[in-house]
Amino acid sequence: MYDHCIIGGGIVGLAVAMALQEKTPGASIIVLEKESELGWHQTGHNSGVIHAGIYYAPGSLKAKLSRDGAEATKLFCAENRIPFETCGKLLVATNDAEMLRMEALEERAQQNGIDYTRLAKGKLRADEPNIAGLGALLVHSTGIVDYATVCRAMAQNIEAVGGEIRREVAVRAIHEQEKSVRIESASGFVEAKRLIACAGLQSDRIARMAGLKINHRIVPFRGEYYALPASKATVTKRLIYPIPDPNLPFLGIHLTRTIDGGMTVGPNAVLGFAREGYAKGSFAITDVASMAAFSGFWKMARANWRSAISEFANSASRGRYLRECQKYCPSLTIDDLQRPQAGIRAQAVMDDGSLVHDFLFKQTERMLHVCNAPSPAATSAIPIGRMIVDRLLGGEAINASPAPEQARA
Repeated sequence: MYDHCIIGGGIVGLAVAMALQEKTPGASIIVLEKESELGWHQTGHNSGVIHAGIYYAPGSLKAKLSRDGAEATKLFCAENRIPFETCGKLLVATNDAEMLRMEALEERAQQNGIDYTRLAKGKLRADEPNIAGLGALLVHSTGIVDYATVCRAMAQNIEAVGGEIRREVAVRAIHEQEKSVRIESASGFVEAKRLIACAGLQSDRIARMAGLKINHRIVPFRGEYYALPASKATVTKRLIYPIPDPNLPFLGIHLTRTIDGGMTVGPNAVLGFAREGYAKGSFAITDVASMAAFSGFWKMARANWRSAISEFANSASRGRYLRECQKYCPSLTIDDLQRPQAGIRAQAVMDDGSLVHDFLFKQTERMLHVCNAPSPAATSAIPIGRMIVDRLLGGEAINASPAPEQARA
C-alpha cells in the first residue's frame, strides 16, 4: 500500500511527486509511466521555452504561475547543473493592426510586472538585422531549456529520497475503494491511499476508466515545425514571436532557438488524427472514432473552420508556411525548412464546443485527475505541482479564471 500513486511521468506528474515529497516527508510515492522514457509525449515534444507569461490576464492564475514557474525552473536547473539560457524574446509587429495589439500587450506586461523593453523600427533592425517589423517588445526573462533533461533530473531527485518510478506500465483499470485506489496493469496492480492522474493526452480516458463522469474530451492538435540549417542557426539572437491575434486560439509561427544551438521555425496548429502519432499522416482509428462520436468536437469545428482551413493549407504547402515566416524574417528560403517535426497538444474541448484554456480538475474522495493543465505547463510545472498537492491535501483552493486566454500551441 502506497500513500500516493501518480499516473503519468511527464513534467507535471514528476513535479507533483516532488511536491508530495516536500509536503509529506516520508510518505511512500510511486509514479507509473506507460512509456519506456519519462516525458516522452508533450514534455519531450515542446518548444523548450521558459515563458515569462506576458499573454495572460493581469492577476490571473496563469500569469502568476508563469512568473513563479520561470523562476522555479531556472533555480532547479542551476541546482541540478542543467544547461539553460535566458536569451529573451521579441514579439514583433509587422503591420498597423499588430502595432495596436502590441500596445495592449505592453499594458499587460506592465500590469504583470514583466521586465520588457519597447523597440522602435530602427532599434529593432539594429538589434536584430535579419528581423523585419514596425516595432517589437523585448521580454528579457524568456529562456530556453531541454525539458526532457529537466524530467530526468526530477526523477533522480524523486528516487534519491525514496520515491519509486515504474516505466512501461500502462494502466488498464482503476477502482476507487473505501480506503484506497487499486490501479491495474498488465504487470499486476498497485494500491494507494490516493491517486493523482497527470495523463496529458490520455487524461480523459484515464478519468473515464476511473468511473468519472466528464463533459469534455481531449482533441489532439499537431504543432508542426521545421529545423533550420546550421547556416541559419544564428539568424537571430533571441526568440522571435508574432503579435498574437486574440481571435485565434494559438500563438502563430515563430522562430525558436534551442539549447543545443539549433533554431526551429513553427509551429502551426492542425487537427491531429492520432494522439501519439508524431509522423506526418499519422492516423489512429480509436482516436478518430473518439472525436467523431463527441458532439463537442463538431461544435468546435463549426466555430473554427476558417482558421482550420488556413492551418491545414500551411501544413500542406511549405510555400504558404514560408510566407508566414517571411513576414518577420524575410531572408528565409524554402530550402531552409528542413527536418519536419511535430509535437501534439492535448486540448480539452467541452461538450458545448468551447476550448478549455484554464485548469480542469475532477476530484473524488481519493482521486484527483488533472484533466487540463494549460500552457505554459512545462514552464510552470513546479508551482503547478505544489498547487495540485495543496488541492489534494485540502489546502489552498485553486481559483482559475473562467475567461479563455491565449495559449501556446
